[in-house]
Amino acid sequence: MPPSIPVLKGRDVVRIFTSLGWQVARQNGSHIIMIKEGEITTLSIPDHKEVAKGTLRSLIRMAGLTMAEFLAAS
Repeated sequence: MPPSIPVLKGRDVVRIFTSLGWQVARQNGSHIIMIKEGEITTLSIPDHKEVAKGTLRSLIRMAGLTMAEFLAAS
């Protein structure tokens, strides 16, 4: 059974991705745009009190991570 998706604030999601090597490129309205050296993908993280579980799952997939890897970094 895969690990359950936590309910996280946008800033917490940014902090976790930062610990995994992603960098904040800019803030675009209510979203924080993150980039990583060698990655084509950019992550657009909503700066909300709660990031929707489907959105978080999609961001983790786009970053090329498993849920377990993401949770281990949190």
